[in-house]
Amino acid sequence: PLQNPEVSIADDVLRFRAQGHGAKGDNIYEFQIEFLEPVEPKPVCRVTQRQLNITVQKKESNWWERLTKQEKRPLFLAPDFDRWLDESDAEMELKEKEEEKINKMKIESRVPKDPFKHLKKGYLIMYNLVQFLGFSWIFVNMTVRLFILGKDSFYDTFHTIADMMYFCQTLALMEILNSLIGLVRSPLIPAVIQVFGRNFILFVVLGSLEEMQSRAVVFFLFYFWSIIELFRSVGFFFKWVCAEQWGCLIQMLTSKIMNILPVSDNHGFLLSAVCLIQSIPIFSETGKFSLGLPNPLNVTIQFSFLLQMYLIALFLGLFVNFRYLYKQRKQHLGPKKRKMK
Repeated sequence: PLQNPEVSIADDVLRFRAQGHGAKGDNIYEFQIEFLEPVEPKPVCRVTQRQLNITVQKKESNWWERLTKQEKRPLFLAPDFDRWLDESDAEMELKEKEEEKINKMKIESRVPKDPFKHLKKGYLIMYNLVQFLGFSWIFVNMTVRLFILGKDSFYDTFHTIADMMYFCQTLALMEILNSLIGLVRSPLIPAVIQVFGRNFILFVVLGSLEEMQSRAVVFFLFYFWSIIELFRSVGFFFKWVCAEQWGCLIQMLTSKIMNILPVSDNHGFLLSAVCLIQSIPIFSETGKFSLGLPNPLNVTIQFSFLLQMYLIALFLGLFVNFRYLYKQRKQHLGPKKRKMK
């Protein structure tokens, strides 16, 4: 093995000196090569157990008739035919590199630069961070109360959590705006169905009926909403903050975790349906939000009937959401390959 190799280039002359062990024992080995044309003065050296690699870069990428200035090649020099290129091959390689460089410049020039890219990124990070903190407070508060009070915490969830849930779900209206103006790639219709569906249950069904606010279903609904939003916020936050490959990996993992939750990616569909079913008799009995029409038949449009129609629409929305999730998963994972028999 070589010891203390000294490699330098001055005036286009490569000088080498090192101590090594050969057939005659330890000796000093040295040589110099005067190149045919100018080269870069900083060679790249890599020493291994078996050899020393010295890479010298030309100052100009063109074809050389020979390596050295002297016409007769030194005896210790031999070409490496695995890397050998004749003049036509070298010209082709240079031409391909030039074309690749030109194509890259064309592609970059076609893609318009967004002057508000960093502003948009900062806004999305702050939005998801606020949602994460809000739903974290809900989740931790409900978990602590569950451990302390047990089943008794089911019946006063709305009175202790509602204000923060109101804030988070009102802020969630920005999801529609984000999709509408193209800040995120999620489709507009699923975002509208999700946000307005949740807010209808929260503000109209639960917020207007005191009889519903003490039901156990409120606890489970709020709990699963908070869990789902925590995973979603974490996924989007890491996607924008971390490196792209790590952000996409974390988002994929959080998406897979969401898919194994009891309510999956449908944002508490079953629990929302339970809330509607439990509230329909109360709205029928109280006549709240029912609309009487001034006509000879004295017809009244019962709000409970509208809730029944909404319940049917909720099932249709479930089908649309499943179809959307299936398409998304198919795009990311691709079609399954058939096994060869």
